[in-house]
Parts: sequence; structure tokens; C-alpha cells
Amino acid sequence: MSTDAARATPGADPRWVDAATAAALFAVDPVGTQGVAIRALAGPVRDRWLDLLRTLMPSGAPIRRMPLHVTDGNLLGGLDLAATLRAGRPVVGRGLLAEADGGAVVVAMAERLPPGTAAKLAAVLDSGEVRMERDGIALSSRAALGIVALDEGIEEDERPPEALMDRLAFHIDLAGLPYREIDLTPVETDEVLEARALLPQVVLGPETVEAMCSTAMALGIDSVRAPLLALRVARAAAALAGRTAVGREEASIAARLVLAPRATMLPPSDEPQEEDEPPPPEEPDEPETPPDPPEQNEGDENKPLEDVVLEAAKAAIPAGLLAKLMAEGLSRSRSPQGGRAGATQTGGTRGRPAGVRRGEPKAGTRLNVIETLRAAAPWQPLRRRAGGEGQTRVEVRKDDMRVNRIKRKSQTATIFVVDASGSAAFQRLAEAKGAVELLLADCYVRRDQVALLAFRGMEAELLLPPTRSLVRAKRSLAGLPGGGGTPLAAGIDAAGALADALRRRGVTPTVVMLTDGRANVARDGGKGRQKGEQDALAAAKQFRITGLTALVIDTSQRPDPAARQVAGEMGALYVPLPYADAAALSGVVRAAAPRPASQVR
Repeated sequence: MSTDAARATPGADPRWVDAATAAALFAVDPVGTQGVAIRALAGPVRDRWLDLLRTLMPSGAPIRRMPLHVTDGNLLGGLDLAATLRAGRPVVGRGLLAEADGGAVVVAMAERLPPGTAAKLAAVLDSGEVRMERDGIALSSRAALGIVALDEGIEEDERPPEALMDRLAFHIDLAGLPYREIDLTPVETDEVLEARALLPQVVLGPETVEAMCSTAMALGIDSVRAPLLALRVARAAAALAGRTAVGREEASIAARLVLAPRATMLPPSDEPQEEDEPPPPEEPDEPETPPDPPEQNEGDENKPLEDVVLEAAKAAIPAGLLAKLMAEGLSRSRSPQGGRAGATQTGGTRGRPAGVRRGEPKAGTRLNVIETLRAAAPWQPLRRRAGGEGQTRVEVRKDDMRVNRIKRKSQTATIFVVDASGSAAFQRLAEAKGAVELLLADCYVRRDQVALLAFRGMEAELLLPPTRSLVRAKRSLAGLPGGGGTPLAAGIDAAGALADALRRRGVTPTVVMLTDGRANVARDGGKGRQKGEQDALAAAKQFRITGLTALVIDTSQRPDPAARQVAGEMGALYVPLPYADAAALSGVVRAAAPRPASQVR
């Protein structure tokens, strides 16, 4: 029996071969490997893989599909409301996870899985059982299973929660794989059954454990679960090959399928060996060059297991993985501290359901009738006895009431504060207009808002209230005037007031100020550079107290210490752009703006 879980035809894509191998190894040990994450849009390729998995799983192994917004009662189990009301006593029902004991749970749209649900799945994977305490019931059910996470994300940041991904052995990417390149003959179900029976007898040598741990360290994998999962996959591969001991081939397969997709860096190359070859000038005196190839082949067979496993993992690292990780790290290092969510709104019934909480249906919240009756059901016998023999109705009290919790992403808004005074060059005003128009185009995709403040003369003026209308934006930008004094303090105060008002409405604001920092108008309208700069710094300190995210883009021909000082007092990111164009300004804003946070009400 071959160790490879799939015997590919010449036209089969290597990614599909790995995916089929992962399906077979998962079928051998779903509890040990814990799961598979498949990144692919819904289509024939993913359906073919799911059909393959169902074929390889034993006939008695249950496979349950979990919807995205599953309730705790359906997922973990709990009080069966209908049966409880009929019987007059608490009746416990099993949840989806307990029903999948010994099989697998298929999680749809895993990239949108709420963190709370992911935490419950992770707890079940760790313990092998479901523990639930609610509605006056303590429930513990066996749930030894594996998870198949269907990742339909398109963008790089659309991934399932890390708490779940860290526990799944296989991370398979089938995005963009043509259907014509998946032609292969998988292993038979009988081979999987034989491997499951042989699995308890498979042993691991200490050198295999050491090689897997050292390979994980060399690839920059911090999680201790990764080498543990790789060792379990190696045992499953050995069982599928009909062996009772893990060999080099099985260890290499495990490193390729488990460790390579998790790599965060390339292992260091053997530079000393390359340096040792050129120094000796005895190349013409070496008649033994012909026998070198056979010696290298023999050396491969005698090579340490650590090197074999590391080379297998290194060869399987996706081509663009490391470049993407480096780019993500750079963008995180350049962005300011963000993530401050907008103010939580007390009302509203729009959004995704996020469970229930105890409370009365007021201030825009909606009563959850089912959960209210579920909370009241265990107390009915006591309440009937207290109410007399004639009491037959279900008695619901204030403490039983449950209201829906709604989750939705807060909106974001970018407030451009433009120095339109005489000290600002007209070229910079044109660049600010172009940046706002470019950012507005992105807002149609992200549904963000853009506002425009300008300060010149004696005051600051709101030229464009928060809007997504490109027509209104262009009209306001076209009439943006220039010239006059520089009331920088008034501009900072106006930006802080507008941002604070947006935050109270649940919007996440980002302030982008384009100025050279040279103020010459005070808060009271008096002229004078010294007083104007003092008031500007005082306004900047007050702005910092609000904790708002801000950028100060220095529009001077050369970086100006005045603008840097204003940015420091505001707690803002200072970006000198002496030769920037509109596209560069828009790019800086997109990189620094915090992402909208999910709000639960």
C-alpha cells in the first residue's frame, strides 16, 4: 500500500494531490488531526473534495453541517422546550456537536465565524466533550470529532479565527484550481478502515519527534500545536501505508502538509558549505569529480532525519507566502495604534444575531420569545404549586425575559482637515482634492464616509459633511478657496468636535490633517505667530486626550519641525510628503485608518 493517499494521474495538480492526501489522512484519524481548513469558493472543485471525504469516511461516522449563525442550544445542546412543556419537567436535548461524535462537523463560511463560536469549537477539540451549564442544567456529552472549515474568503485578511485554525492540522488552498486538473484515483475506503485499525499500533521514534520540533522552529512556527499535529499526521500516514513505525517518508508527508502552510520564514541556508568550496584552489588536482554524484545520492540516504523533514517542508512552502507575510508585517509597523471602536449604540435592531442576554424589550431591543420560554420552563412546576391547583398557563416573569443581541460593524469616516491659508501652496490643495476623490471611490466599496474641513483666515469651515456622495464631494472640492491667515488651533478644535460627534453616533473616525504647522492666528481671532502656535499646541494636547486616530501630513517643501511638534502633541502619526501626489496621500490614509470594529448590542 502506498503512503501517498492519492495516486495522481499525470494531469493532476499537486495542490489537489495534497488535498486528497489530507482527506484520506483525516479520515484515518479525524480526532487526532482535529480538522481540515479548505480555502476555496463554492464550486465543483470544493464539492469534489467534500464528496471524496464522505467516500473515505467510515459508513457509521456522522457528518453534520453547521450553519454560520448557529445558536448555543443547537450547537451545544440544552433544554428541549417542546418536550419540557409537554412533560412538565426539564428535558435535555443533544446538540450538533454531540451528534457528530466519532465523525466530523462541516463549518460553512468559516471566515465569518464569530469568535465566540470558534472558542466553543476549540474547547470541544481540546477536551473531546461538550460541557454546557445553562437554563439550570449541567450537561456533559462525548464529542470526539474533527472539523472541516470551509473558508470562502477572497481578501488576505478574510480568514477563520486563529483559535480554530491553530487546532486544524491541514490548511489546504484550492482557490483558482481548474476542475480539469483534479483527475486522480483516491485510496479505497477499505484501506482507510485497515489504517484506522492499525493506527493504535503505530509508534514514533524520538528522532522523529526531535526532527519535527526542530523543523517547526526553523520555519518560524511559534505554536506548539503544529509539531504535535504533524506527529499525529505522520502516524496516520504510516498506518495508511501499512507500517507500524513512522519512517522518513511519513515524516516528510506530515511536514509538507502541516508545517509548510504555517511557515513564517525561510530556514537559514547552509552558507558555510558554499564558502568552503571556493577557497581551496586545488580544482585542477581533483580527479575524483566523476564519482561525486553517487556519493551525493548515498549522502541523501544517510542524511539526518531533521534535514530530510526540513527540506520536504521547505519545498512545499507556497511561492507567495513569505512575501505576503513580510508585506503584512510592514503595513502593521507603519500604521498607528488603531482599533478604537466607535461608541456603542444602545438602540437598533439591524445586524447579525449574536446570541441573547437577560433584559427587557426596551430601547429598541427585541424580545426573543423562544429563549424567554426556555428560561421560564424549568420553573413552571414550582410556580404552578405556588399559584394553586388551577394554575395551568405558562408563567413568565421579568427575570425570564431574554432579548436578542445584535452584532454589526461600525462605520468608518475619514475627516480631511486642509490648511487652505496663504502659507499652503496651491499645488497641495490640488493634491488634497485628488486624495479625497480617490478615497471616496474606495468608500463605495467599503461604505465609508468622507468629510472635509478647511481652515483659513480667521476660522475653520466644514465644507463637506460626512457623506458617501461623490457628486457632493466634487462640488465642495471644486470650490475650496485658498489664502489668508492660518488658524491652526481652530482647525484642530473643529476636527476634534466633528470626530467626537461621529464617534458618539457609533462611527469610527480618522482625522487626516494636511498642514505645514505654521500657525499665525490665535483661538480668539488675534493675529500673531507666537500666540497662534501656543493655541495650536494647546488644542493639539486637548485632541490627544480624546484618543482619536489622526495623521498629520506635512505639506511643506521640506519636513518642518513645527508640523512634527503638532503631530506629537496630537498623538498623531507624522508623515512628511514633500513630493507626494494624490495617489500617495490616499494610500497613506488607507494604511493608517483603523478597521471598523464589530459592535454587539
